[in-house]
Amino acid sequence: MKQNRVFYAIVRNFFRLLLMLWNRCSTRWEEPLSGDRMIVACNHCSNLDPLVVGCFFPRRLRYFAKEELFRSWFLGTSIRALGAVPVSRSSSASAAGALKGFMKLYQEGNDVLIFPEGGRSPDGKLQPLEAGVALLASHEQAPILPVFIRGSFKAMPPGAHFVWPSKISITFGKPLRFPEEVYKSRKGREIIMESLTEAMKALDSGGSEPRGCKTASE
Repeated sequence: MKQNRVFYAIVRNFFRLLLMLWNRCSTRWEEPLSGDRMIVACNHCSNLDPLVVGCFFPRRLRYFAKEELFRSWFLGTSIRALGAVPVSRSSSASAAGALKGFMKLYQEGNDVLIFPEGGRSPDGKLQPLEAGVALLASHEQAPILPVFIRGSFKAMPPGAHFVWPSKISITFGKPLRFPEEVYKSRKGREIIMESLTEAMKALDSGGSEPRGCKTASE
């Protein structure tokens, strides 16, 4: 376990430095990160996104990645160290299977990363969110941390095999927490989805440009 933590720190810091130098990656936190386990919900328009979030989130995230990405020894070893779990196309296509997988990861004590758009955006713009994230949050009564990445689509659009030196920025929003009655009510999932959609759109529309690179603990 200690060896795994050390290897994770090495891989995380390596890619973090690389992103800062090559893509001038910057981060902004709207409030400090608490000690609560989180469902990290991020927009998705590039294969680079899990790497970006994993490098700049202070704790190790667990998430599912296509098994094809693990065929490369370097990439597979790297993303596995950052928390990726390989999943086949048939498994990922099953909404019920994916939800059970995320529940298991969360119940094991992990922060989990989910892309609520259901797939990569074809044009880099935010797509409608799917309800799986609300089902997961309701079942686990978990807070959701909305996250928005800008620039990864230009840096590595779908189909690209090379990362261009385009600027990337990542904004960690304010966690969404709901009272128990919302998690358990029939309309609770709808309330959660509306709140998350509003939060993601707000992050997409702007706010101040992130300055510098700092973690939540700085």
